[in-house]
Amino acid sequence: MRRTTAFAASLLLLATALSTVGGPVAAADPTDPVTVTVNTRAGLATVPETALGVNHAIWDSQLGSAETSDLLKAAGVKMLRYPGGSYADIYHWETHTAPGGYVAPNTDFDTFMAGARRVGAQPMIIANYGTGTPAEAAAWVRYANVTKGYGAKWWTVGNENYGNGHYGSAWEADDHPDKSAAQYARLVVEYADAMKAVDPSIKVGAVLTMPGNWPDGITAGSDPGPWNQTVLSLAGPKIDFVDVHWYPGGNAADSLARTNHLPDAAWLLRQQIARYAGPGADRIGISFTELNVDAGRTTAPGALFLADAYSGLLEQGVFTVQWWNVHNGIGTVSEVAGQTDYGDFGMLSSGNCTSDGEVCQPAFNTPFAPYHALSMMNLFARPGDQLVRAGTDEPLVAAHAVRRPDGSVAVLLLNKDPDNAHPVALDYAGFTPADEAPTVHTLANGATGISTGRSGSATVRTLPPYSLTTLVLRPAGSSAGRPGAPGRPTAGAVTDRAATISWPAATPGASPIAKYEVHRQYGAVSEQLGETAGTSLTVGNLEPGARYTVNVLARDTAGRVSWSSPPLTFATGSPAESSCAVRFNDDNDWGNGYVANVEVINTGAKAVDGWTLTWTWPTAWQQVSSGWSATWDQQGRNVRVTPTADNRRLAADGGSTTVGFVGAYSGPNVPPGAFRLNGTVCTLR
Repeated sequence: MRRTTAFAASLLLLATALSTVGGPVAAADPTDPVTVTVNTRAGLATVPETALGVNHAIWDSQLGSAETSDLLKAAGVKMLRYPGGSYADIYHWETHTAPGGYVAPNTDFDTFMAGARRVGAQPMIIANYGTGTPAEAAAWVRYANVTKGYGAKWWTVGNENYGNGHYGSAWEADDHPDKSAAQYARLVVEYADAMKAVDPSIKVGAVLTMPGNWPDGITAGSDPGPWNQTVLSLAGPKIDFVDVHWYPGGNAADSLARTNHLPDAAWLLRQQIARYAGPGADRIGISFTELNVDAGRTTAPGALFLADAYSGLLEQGVFTVQWWNVHNGIGTVSEVAGQTDYGDFGMLSSGNCTSDGEVCQPAFNTPFAPYHALSMMNLFARPGDQLVRAGTDEPLVAAHAVRRPDGSVAVLLLNKDPDNAHPVALDYAGFTPADEAPTVHTLANGATGISTGRSGSATVRTLPPYSLTTLVLRPAGSSAGRPGAPGRPTAGAVTDRAATISWPAATPGASPIAKYEVHRQYGAVSEQLGETAGTSLTVGNLEPGARYTVNVLARDTAGRVSWSSPPLTFATGSPAESSCAVRFNDDNDWGNGYVANVEVINTGAKAVDGWTLTWTWPTAWQQVSSGWSATWDQQGRNVRVTPTADNRRLAADGGSTTVGFVGAYSGPNVPPGAFRLNGTVCTLR
């Protein structure tokens, strides 16, 4: 976390500038039932043991206290980060000092570890990159795991090191004369080598930036590319995970809407890892170790954002999500939906007052709304549960779901509407709930805790304004005897129109396996692409340049169906041969906009006299702001480009023209996957 919240706010304004598309969608009539679809056939990631995390900081004298630790344990915290955001880059563990910053008593490493053990959480430790050395980090590993036997597995090199001034803004300490991304990457290699020489079993992570957030896409100095590309290209073979932060910014409605960026951000991040990190890049995990909001930090917006973001990131296979932070202190006080918001990044009260003494927080360690949301996550998604696809037809109502090893299903419902209750009607695919009242956990706006009881039905519910509700549903019948889930699929021989999906065989249950079914996730529903008695299937009729997420299910001779396999996401390409080709270059990116050149090439045997180039943006927050050398038009996500008088003719066998535009984006900037010239899909060069 940045050391001054004012600067954080200014940075977030920079990161969300030109946010002219994909704004809040008007809600439907709140008296109309919202349709919620829960599809247990559309499996997502499995909840890891380290899923629920928070940050501790060395300015918090109670970080290791029994009271604080017991509160975190009760909320289900399984990972604790130390020594605290940007402080990590000025902190020296051996002397327990942070020159230029405040270090509270009772915050040394051993005290932190004692608290972590009381919580039952694994530590994630930030090695000092800004003012430290590889030798200092290696000595910390030696002390932690050799001298003390703590078994500390997770170590990150630095905090927000792209904030060292290399891109213009400087809040992160960095004493190195060379502040480039390349120098950070080279030193990450030195840190990893030194630390693993002491304990080869540890996992070392490098700092990346969230796709779509500053300084994503910006190349500075002599770096070979933007921060993520440079760090992964040079340090990828040495690291085990990447570490990312996300502060979505904006008002409460903005931050609650921006959770829909997460699938595309995770996709881009994995694409960057796969492209730049070298052989075996699929071993590299992703951690999100700082999240919070600008508005409603201690009230319902913070709680709703926490539950929605944690769920969304865990669905994408992130191995830990960590709130910023446990205790922080009072900030700007406001009223949010009838509740006092203390502007505090902490999820537990620090018990302090504004500088004028006019407003004081509740007693120390009083839980704020995000704490209760974390407790709700612990009731909803437990280690070993498989997240499954869920969706709604109302933008102010969100849904997430898990299927548990005992066959039960839990559904998390979020009402992001501060003013209206929303009735919901739930529909289930691949699961039949028992005819009984479900267990219901509810966190209402302003509540001091989660209420739990059994009431209503599995299919109808009314969600109070600004609330979180979890339903826990038992299955109508027994799942005994069903086959095991197939293993994780892989995609091979991917073209523009086809792909071969392969998977490890499932373990039979009470009856032999009869066949496997391959299903595409299409929103919250599934579309069967095909079936086979084997463990490989070539699927055709795919769209060029499109992203597909598929699952495999096993069905036995008695008709019993397995849980879904882990998901596979892949993208089709462009045709190997076509009568046209396109070269799309993002030439000058500044973090929320860029200049692009598009070369249009006629590879056919006949000249083209008059042309229309079209593509569809992958997201609603991307747009063409202005263009040149052509006539540009965007309707919704669809872009149409037509020539001027002097470039309408493209000669045969390679005749080309280059046109350009200024693009803008307010979320992950996913490049177009397919371009069409006069309706023909072009080869993308």
